[in-house]
Amino acid sequence: MGFSIETFLMNYVLYFIVPCFLISMTLYLIRLIKGPTIPDMVLATACIAYDACFFMCMLSIYFRNAYLILAAFCLALWAFILDLYVAKYLEARELGE
Repeated sequence: MGFSIETFLMNYVLYFIVPCFLISMTLYLIRLIKGPTIPDMVLATACIAYDACFFMCMLSIYFRNAYLILAAFCLALWAFILDLYVAKYLEARELGE
C-alpha cells in the first residue's frame, strides 16, 4: 500500500488547522465567559458550535467516516435553534411580553 498525495495534503492541512482551531476556540471561550451581554455569549456559543462542525467534517474526510458528518449536521442545527430561541426570548423581553 503506497503513500498517496491526498493523505499527505490532508495531514499537512490538519497540522495547520488544528492550532488555528485551538486559538479560535480559546478566544471564543474567553468571549463566552467574559461577554458583556447575553447576545455576545450566544454568538460565542454559536461560533464554537460551527467551528466544531467544520472540524468534525474535516475529520470525517480524513478518517473516511460519514457518521461524523451526521453528528456535525445535528450540532449545527442545535446551534441554529439555540440562536433562534435566544433571539425570540430577547425580543419578547424587549417588547415587554
